[in-house]
Amino acid sequence: MALTPIHNAQTPISTDRRSGSASWIRGAVFTALFAALFVAFSFAKIPLWYSAVPITLQTLAVMLAGGLLGAFYGFLSIIIVVLLTAIGLPLLGGSGGIAVIFGATGGYIWMFPLSALLIGFASDRLFAGSKKLNRTGIVLLFASLALFGVVLSYVGGVPWLAHKAKLSFGAAMSGGCYPFLIGDCLKAVAATALISTLRPMLARLR
Repeated sequence: MALTPIHNAQTPISTDRRSGSASWIRGAVFTALFAALFVAFSFAKIPLWYSAVPITLQTLAVMLAGGLLGAFYGFLSIIIVVLLTAIGLPLLGGSGGIAVIFGATGGYIWMFPLSALLIGFASDRLFAGSKKLNRTGIVLLFASLALFGVVLSYVGGVPWLAHKAKLSFGAAMSGGCYPFLIGDCLKAVAATALISTLRPMLARLR
């Protein structure tokens, strides 16, 4: 009578455990990489003499984090940087501390993790049925980036800027929204191209 090796019954379980561990390791690595990207992009800034809000690449980093990593890891990569900045690490453009989080640009900073989360949800659903987006999918991806990555940041940032700087809402829009709209739309276009191209390649790594 042939005997079945005992270890065969345990193989699927051990394989699942290894797969789960590898998935978490990859997730941690990508979270750290995109957190570092967010920090690096925050140092690429151009101060404006007429506004407390500088031109930065932070929004692009948030879009890429959510779009490429998905909702969970995208949110995690951004919230980690925000929390570390809040406790004093100089991660956002070389500045850190509660004064940064609740400063004139605090409203934009608060929106970054939420933006990554919502962009991630949209991206997860768009890529759920197909690894490659068609034209409609690309348009929907751009719309989600524009809505959650651009508009949402102004929803949080402009009113808080008006409050902290004691400006009228119109003045806050002039200093914290209008000068950045074209640049943010270009970032959304660039992010759409990068996400639609790279996400199918990263699907197995996530």
